[in-house]
Amino acid sequence: MTTETAPFFADTPLDAVRQTWRERVVVDGRTFLIDRPQESDKLLNHPAIQQANQIDDYMPYWPEIWPASRMLAKVILREPWEKHPLNNGKPLEALEIGCGLGVAGLAALARGLRVIFSDYDRTALQFAAANARLNGFRDFRCMPLDWRHPHADLKVPIVLGADLLYEVRNIDPILALVREVLLPGGVCLLTDPDRNPHAQFRQRLADSSLAFTMHVVRAGVPCGPRVKGTLYRIRIG
Repeated sequence: MTTETAPFFADTPLDAVRQTWRERVVVDGRTFLIDRPQESDKLLNHPAIQQANQIDDYMPYWPEIWPASRMLAKVILREPWEKHPLNNGKPLEALEIGCGLGVAGLAALARGLRVIFSDYDRTALQFAAANARLNGFRDFRCMPLDWRHPHADLKVPIVLGADLLYEVRNIDPILALVREVLLPGGVCLLTDPDRNPHAQFRQRLADSSLAFTMHVVRAGVPCGPRVKGTLYRIRIG
């Protein structure tokens, strides 16, 4: 992994994507259309991806629809946003970090939120934006973002993230980002399929100044297996 302090961004080459296919993603009775790369498991064979991996341990996780993103989308669709403390009658703005294909962001758009899709792979942002437009949404923007280096002027009432705790090294940067960008009175919703670092994450949360609750959540494909995970609802204490 690089020791540089500058933000790192990746650009999955479009020639590595080759072909795409359209998937119907059903969440809590709502259907979203998602265009995604085929044979995403072969992206690591591309020299540009291998180079990014050598520089920053980069892995192209973004083309997959992970169970935790379905969990988060379900939570977003059911959330009483009209009761959000910062709701002033105008659309609330939500930052989705590590957005990938944008499933959670689409759910937020469906609930009338304004969405900032962010990812450190700029090709993922192209897909997230295209998927938002495919589903008829326009009230969004895209932002290349390395969550280890949040923009100093970025302040939002809502932060969204799914399946970000796949490595212990992600814990401190994510908690630092929440402290940095979340407005007082705002909420961060994170879903995780209880990957190995979850115990460390819970301990770091408990040791922090952040207020939080945990709830069991489940999600899966229709007529398919369901995955159990945890929703972390985090606020500035």
